[in-house]
Amino acid sequence: MLGLVKALIEALLKSKKLTINLRFFKHIIKFCSLVQRHKITWMVKQGFFEMVYEVAQLIPVGRVTSYGAIANYLGSKGSARMVGWAMNAVHERPEIPAHRVVNRVGLLTGKHHFDARNPMQERLEAEGIVVVENQIQEFGKVFWDPIVELEL
Repeated sequence: MLGLVKALIEALLKSKKLTINLRFFKHIIKFCSLVQRHKITWMVKQGFFEMVYEVAQLIPVGRVTSYGAIANYLGSKGSARMVGWAMNAVHERPEIPAHRVVNRVGLLTGKHHFDARNPMQERLEAEGIVVVENQIQEFGKVFWDPIVELEL
């Protein structure tokens, strides 16, 4: 992270669009340390969502994955909630199989975001996945881990 900031500052200095003083640089270092300490992931929201959608499109029919598994595959292990937000924002993109993304124990926690005419459970059952009381049965057998399956 600090190397990236240093490279950015050097590039800006070369272009003569920015002059910095020591105090400003200390603030940048302090900020970067804070970012690293709290493990904040720097991604543009839309860019992260698109990466989530690319992974979701790879989930085979009849298999499911979890929000956390996608986040982990993308190198952002603590961002399962953001993956959930991405899945919630995908309503106008039917090519993204958001119904195949569930929580870490196989619960259909995102089901209330689906259209009542074509609910999440019906979509999964149409692909051969058994769901009882919002819980995927034999979750371990149908779980698709992108790190394992895509051999990262």
